[in-house]
Amino acid sequence: MHIKDIDLNLLRLFDAVYRTRNVSRAAELLDLTQPAASQGLSRLRTLVHDPLFVRSAGGVQPTPKSQRLAEPVRQALAMLEQALGETAGFEPAQSSRTFHIHMSDIGEGRFLPQLMVALRERAPGLRVETRPVPRDDVGEALDAGRIDLAFGFLPGLKDTQQVRLLGDRYVVLLREKHPFTRKRLGGKALLAALRELEFVAVRSHADTLRIVQQMQLQDRLRLVTEHFLVLPEIVRATDLAAIMPRNIARGFGGGYAIVEPAFPQRDFLVSLHWSRRFEADPASRWLRQLIVELFKE
Repeated sequence: MHIKDIDLNLLRLFDAVYRTRNVSRAAELLDLTQPAASQGLSRLRTLVHDPLFVRSAGGVQPTPKSQRLAEPVRQALAMLEQALGETAGFEPAQSSRTFHIHMSDIGEGRFLPQLMVALRERAPGLRVETRPVPRDDVGEALDAGRIDLAFGFLPGLKDTQQVRLLGDRYVVLLREKHPFTRKRLGGKALLAALRELEFVAVRSHADTLRIVQQMQLQDRLRLVTEHFLVLPEIVRATDLAAIMPRNIARGFGGGYAIVEPAFPQRDFLVSLHWSRRFEADPASRWLRQLIVELFKE
């Protein structure tokens, strides 16, 4: 095999299949049809004289030769993207680029207002689209370029670049003058007293539901909703309590009370994540620097 025989897109396909262990998923990431991805993989197998991947339950597994090729291919693609990015440059004031950012609805409320004010001043033509991705797929989506950045508490992300933005913790939000606020409790007594409350939770926020389960409060749930933004009005109008990040709760202003039980694993870090493949991309680097400037504690 000679380098002149290799189509760059075949290497991108190989990298995507290796990362996802699934030809259909790789095709989706690269915006290819399944037949086109299968045909490209067949061409590459012929060129390298190796099957590269063999079928397994739920997808494919790499051969030894595929494992030896994976890291050099990934590094080569990253170097090429970096070189192309450096020559392209980025002028924020003239750019009309669209950035796709993963964040939860809580994150949208916390970060987007301030970010959009700054972008209006420095890059008025730039567009932002939030694109929530299932947690297990965030790393793959970053590597594939389907999203440019990811905000949040994402401890499952291992092979990304990241910078810590702020520390936070989970608290209980109540309406102002809720009878529970008259209790002067702390420590284990406060944790035990939570069983006197009835709760509202958001289905899409796994960590708040984790706390509900750890505290064995499932039978105290009276409402489970799909959307976070409805919680403030529900809490203010009822005696229901909501578990949520303290930074978010503080942003609601008057009419609420915050209680801070010592939940297990209540403290967490909110970070900004991106793929190593786009580390040197000038546009991505500019936006990352702006976000750190705005939000890093």
